[in-house]
Amino acid sequence: MESNLFNSGVRPAINAGISVSRVGGAAQTKAIKQVAGKLRLDLAQFRELEAFAQFASDLDQATKNQLLRGEKLTEVLKQPQYNPLSVAEQVTILFAANEGILDDVANTDINKFKKEWFAYLNTNLSDLATRLNDGSKLEDTDKAQLKEALKNFKKTF
Repeated sequence: MESNLFNSGVRPAINAGISVSRVGGAAQTKAIKQVAGKLRLDLAQFRELEAFAQFASDLDQATKNQLLRGEKLTEVLKQPQYNPLSVAEQVTILFAANEGILDDVANTDINKFKKEWFAYLNTNLSDLATRLNDGSKLEDTDKAQLKEALKNFKKTF
């Protein structure tokens, strides 16, 4: 656990680059495992670049983009205290982040996006949400349906 991450609202407040837990991995649903792997790598790279960027005055565009993506992923992981997300909500918002759907959403709008997306998800994709909450993995048809739903939702956001 890292206190600076905890104090900034990231839950769980772990450093993905150094945290390894077989117990935690065994407790994850199949769908969470599917979306968390890429997230863990992206966050580890972000933490390394973030530390490096403090001392660098001139960053190339690729590095700047990776830093922005890391900041966005950090915002996605933040959640209010005593307001846990369902498995379906966690899976779908991580899926959206991994697929680049949030890339053009301002970091300041991520919480609003999440709140409105979760309402949309539970209203329009209740069957998928139920399956994910029951521990099912994301099938290819689910991924396609989810990607399409996220694009449709984003048009109204």
